[in-house]
Formats: sequence, structure tokens, C-alpha cells
Amino acid sequence: MSQIVGEGGIGGKAKGGIGGEAKGERAQPTIRVSAVLAVDDAGRLLVVRKRGTTVWMQPGGKPEPGETAAETLVRELYEELGVRLDPTKLEPLGMFTTAAANEAGTTLIADVFRASIREPVIAAAEIDAVCWMHPDQFTQHRVAPLITQHMLALMPPARVRP
Repeated sequence: MSQIVGEGGIGGKAKGGIGGEAKGERAQPTIRVSAVLAVDDAGRLLVVRKRGTTVWMQPGGKPEPGETAAETLVRELYEELGVRLDPTKLEPLGMFTTAAANEAGTTLIADVFRASIREPVIAAAEIDAVCWMHPDQFTQHRVAPLITQHMLALMPPARVRP
């Protein structure tokens, strides 16, 4: 059972175009974010749901001008969940591209970092709910494509729940 804590074109060429744009087509809008892959000792992923949405996703957000991807993540985790992380303790996992969860027709480009979060988390800012969700629950909820297409492979093997 999940534990709800609070309620409240990139690079390259394609089909002769530049940046993933085919001739005669408009480039799909993109969103750039930093996101955290935080898994607890029970094998559950920390996920959030933004106010007014139904999709669970990894915590994180968009950069402010001049921020590095790690600085963005540290700021967003504090603003949205009250979690303080040292940017030097973040493990970069890579840049991942997928469909955006809440913006139809938009590509998401996410810089993802692994981090250990042991302190309590509280939904704040635009976050409506936060929970630790076990991978065997992903089919019972609407979960962001970034999780289903990329993050599952980076999580420790799922433990069988009692």
C-alpha cells in the first residue's frame, strides 16, 4: 500500500530535419527538468502528484536561469517537499527523453539524479500529494512515462511485499 504523506527535439537529425524535426513539420515543444530517483529500503519510489493532475511523477522541476541541473533539483526538492540535499551527494544517472506526463504533445527532457532521502517529506508549493510507491502498484495508478520507460530499469530489483 502506498503511503500518502500530504494531500492538498533534442540533438541529432531526423528525416532530414534538425533537432528531431522532419521537413514541413513543426518541432514538438520541449520541457527541460531535473528529477530525483529516490528509493527507500522497502523498494518504493518517491513520487508526487501536482495540484490539478492525476499522474504520479518523480519530484523535481524546471531550472531557473543560470542554475545547473543539480542546483535545480536541490531547490525544487526544498520548495516542493521540504527536503534539503547536498548537491555534491547527488549521483547523476543521465539525461532521459520521453513524453511529458501532463502536457499533451510535449517532449520531456529530464536530468535524473539518484539521492537518498531519509527525512520526512511534506507536500508544498504546487504538489498536492506525495507518497512512496512500490513498483507493483504502478499498474494501479497513472504513472509518468519517465518512470515506466526509463526509471524502472534503474531501480534496485523490486522486493516482494509481504
